[in-house]
Amino acid sequence: MFLLSVMENNYTERQIEIMNAATARIDQYGIQELTIKNLAQDVGLSEAALYRHFKGKKEIMLSLLDYFRVQMKGRVEGIISTSTSGPVDVLREIFTSQLNTFVANPAIVSIIFSEGIFQFNRELLEKVSEIMNVMETNIGAVVAKGQQLGVISSMLGSGANTTIIMGSMRLVVLKWKLSGHKSDLVKDGMAVLNGLLKMLEK
Repeated sequence: MFLLSVMENNYTERQIEIMNAATARIDQYGIQELTIKNLAQDVGLSEAALYRHFKGKKEIMLSLLDYFRVQMKGRVEGIISTSTSGPVDVLREIFTSQLNTFVANPAIVSIIFSEGIFQFNRELLEKVSEIMNVMETNIGAVVAKGQQLGVISSMLGSGANTTIIMGSMRLVVLKWKLSGHKSDLVKDGMAVLNGLLKMLEK
């Protein structure tokens, strides 16, 4: 499970406890079972006491999504800035890290892939879009660099290549989620990515 730290965001210790409990509940029972009543029982608080820390379920979800966005941004940008590998291998490093993060924290996948539940909540949809935009921006930059260096084909623009890569990886993650996390996400994901990179490499 993805354990949140007080040091990494401006949350109180009790808010971190509630957010971790929410992550655990989603991981075990699914996002539909995340209610204030259930969550209050999980952390040993009354519902009224829990409302003193978060205004409601939506705020908890927004906080979880924002935490993941910040963590992912730092992790991906750290890979890009410190890697000594070429662009193609940097893409492998980014997706290996991302897939391993999903395996370690399947609850966040349940949240990100819940657009249907969020369709009438603009704030939650926008937060999921921010997460996708962080990845799209960074992958696009690596692809563009690979094209500039002549190691990735320029037959398609960097935006189109990025969409192909991200769309394919998203499908792999969705299949893993629908399988009940029984498939090997990292193995399957990297097999797809390596196939795509073979087609894109010059």
